[in-house]
Amino acid sequence: MSITLLLAIVVGLGVLMIFYGLARTPSTNTAEMVQQRLQVYGSGGVPDKPLSLDEVELSRPFSERFLRPAIERLGNIMSRSTPEKARQDLDNRLELAGRPANLTPADFGAIRIVGAAIGAALGLLLGLLLGGPLNAVIGLAVGTILGYYAPPLWLKQKVDARRAAIQKGLPDAMDLLVIAVDAGLGFDAALARVTDKYKNALSDMFAKVLREVSLGRARLEAMDEMGRSSGVDDLHNFIQAIIQSEQFGTGIGKILRIQADEMRRKRRQRAQEKAAQATLKMMLPMVGCIFPVLWIVLLGPAALILLKPRS
Repeated sequence: MSITLLLAIVVGLGVLMIFYGLARTPSTNTAEMVQQRLQVYGSGGVPDKPLSLDEVELSRPFSERFLRPAIERLGNIMSRSTPEKARQDLDNRLELAGRPANLTPADFGAIRIVGAAIGAALGLLLGLLLGGPLNAVIGLAVGTILGYYAPPLWLKQKVDARRAAIQKGLPDAMDLLVIAVDAGLGFDAALARVTDKYKNALSDMFAKVLREVSLGRARLEAMDEMGRSSGVDDLHNFIQAIIQSEQFGTGIGKILRIQADEMRRKRRQRAQEKAAQATLKMMLPMVGCIFPVLWIVLLGPAALILLKPRS
């Protein structure tokens, strides 16, 4: 029992050291540190002595010095045994989520393994503290499962949040596109105006399309890929309408105005649908929280009278 307790303490200290290192990671990134050193040299200040390679390496955050390279190496090892289709699907989900922390499919797979290891260590520690080998085994299994499946759940939440942000910002962007095109701007210039006006998931996608077009990619091809990869039906329908307008030579201003009116109509319908669902959603807290209190207030005195012993 003393050996298992010592093992649990060692594992717990290791996990605490990892989180302690993450908490002590400085907020200044490498680019800011380089900018500060350049300002020192530009202002005439001369450092006491030039920094060595070891000092420059140690000045970087802990996550860049250890965690990120370790995750990348583990991800490269795992990617060799991952099917190509699975990697492509994961890459699409990461793209839908907005590529958080510039993660690649290999990095995400490594994060799942690390999460499973940390969850297993925490579950084992909790099971040993509760006492008994059965609790330790249950804690180990539950911690491993939670640590392994928590990153996909987090990624799904990011994807859903990004889709909701795109859906929410689409009507306002459509109105601005209509105004810009009616004022005489071209479609690319109107998209640039949207990216300057708004800073959200939709403007980021428009900015990506403009960058690809500036690098020589066909505009319709870049927009079609944006619509298909967004996962938002309204945006995909809007892109298809723009593509058909370009192919058949119809006026783009009229198409934009029709799409803007359609987006506004769908937004009102979604608001009315949520308002209609509010009554059903309020029923559960009413039944679970309000009605029991009413029953206690109304039936409590009668119950006390019935329970009172008769003399």
